[in-house]
Amino acid sequence: MSISFHPIGTVRTSATELPRHWSLSDVEGTLEIDPKFLSGLKDIQIGQQIVVLFHFHKSESFTESLLTQTPPHRDTAMGVFSICSPRRPNPIGLSVVTVTGISGNRIEVRGIDMFDRTPILDIKPHHNFEKSESME
Repeated sequence: MSISFHPIGTVRTSATELPRHWSLSDVEGTLEIDPKFLSGLKDIQIGQQIVVLFHFHKSESFTESLLTQTPPHRDTAMGVFSICSPRRPNPIGLSVVTVTGISGNRIEVRGIDMFDRTPILDIKPHHNFEKSESME
């Protein structure tokens, strides 16, 4: 089986220092989406939180030795699937950002923890569902 992804856009930010996780970030930036996907941005609203799936394009190649890693804020090694390390079998990242503006194919956001020019794979709405609510 072969799986391939093609970026839908690119992250733009002038920040040179980024927090290790989106939940700690106030960094602002722009999601520049390929114009051919413009109509897909139709219902994104200012103030909305969105999930950005992206490629960890600057991460080193994954090896079995990275199945356990010691995060910088921990004292012990943990399994890769229980931490947010960018060194993963499939280098896919996830961040939740807040939309601060929209202009054409550019979404201004706050909460960036991605480098400038990071390839964006997908955008999804962020929902906080209660257990009794159903998903659309």
